[in-house]
Amino acid sequence: MTEIFCAFPLDAAQERRLREGIGAATLHVFPSDAAAGQARGTFDRCEIAFGNPPAAWIAESVRLEWVQLESVGFGEYAALDWARLDRCIRVTNLAGFFAEPVAESILAGVLAFYRGIDGLAVVKEKRKWLGDALRPVLRTLESAVVVLFGRGAINTRVAELLAPFRCAVTVFGRGWDAPALDAALARADVVISTVPDTPGTRDVFDRARLAKLKRGALFLNFGRGSVVEDDALADVLQSGVLGGAVIDVTREEPLPRGHRFWTTPNMILTQHSGGGTPDEIDRKIAVFLDNLARYRRGEALLGVVDFSRGY
Repeated sequence: MTEIFCAFPLDAAQERRLREGIGAATLHVFPSDAAAGQARGTFDRCEIAFGNPPAAWIAESVRLEWVQLESVGFGEYAALDWARLDRCIRVTNLAGFFAEPVAESILAGVLAFYRGIDGLAVVKEKRKWLGDALRPVLRTLESAVVVLFGRGAINTRVAELLAPFRCAVTVFGRGWDAPALDAALARADVVISTVPDTPGTRDVFDRARLAKLKRGALFLNFGRGSVVEDDALADVLQSGVLGGAVIDVTREEPLPRGHRFWTTPNMILTQHSGGGTPDEIDRKIAVFLDNLARYRRGEALLGVVDFSRGY
């Protein structure tokens, strides 16, 4: 009988739905931070894993055939020996799953800065009335020049949401040209990065490239924290060169208490919440059950990760 390991917590209704959906298979549910011992021993008996189990468990498994990640990102598994593992283990992710909520979070972040919502939230806590003094510095998104770094589902949806604002949008995808990107950044009012962590995306927005952004521009990162140099971003915000930043993802999560981003001015930290929705877990279960049906029928799975390409 097929045994399935679920590597994240479910409430009673979600677990019941999952158990009903898998039919005759045996389900083992452990939280995502399950330690060694019973959880590891159970995992080693399983053919299928749903969630993001520790990378070492996957590398050492002898029975595992398929892992359905509960995330789009898979950086913690990239360093495994996939030249060997890929012959026996398939990995699927939630490609495109978070496009709508993340795109809406991105738009909300841009408008928060343009319409002064971020600052108004702060002065409200200080019981300070600014009123008319704010009006001359508020901006509109209408006809803004926007650079989208990443051509995946999130930025595709962002471009659609920007359409009513008649923004001038330039998109850079895989195989992006450095001189063309630098030229576009120099003209951009808003720069939005949604790329995964790969060798080709790490530190793309280093100190030299951030210096190419024009004064007052906004920088948003909703892909992976490795795309930008933290200290360089903090410096350009501290100096007042950039108009603001919305950062959903950081190199370390949770962000360490002493990290500069906690005190960097003109930065909104959304704490990797950009993809959240009330039905997130239920939708993940639906994706898994759909792929499980495909797996049982011997059909191609949706969202298969190609570790040789990094996505």
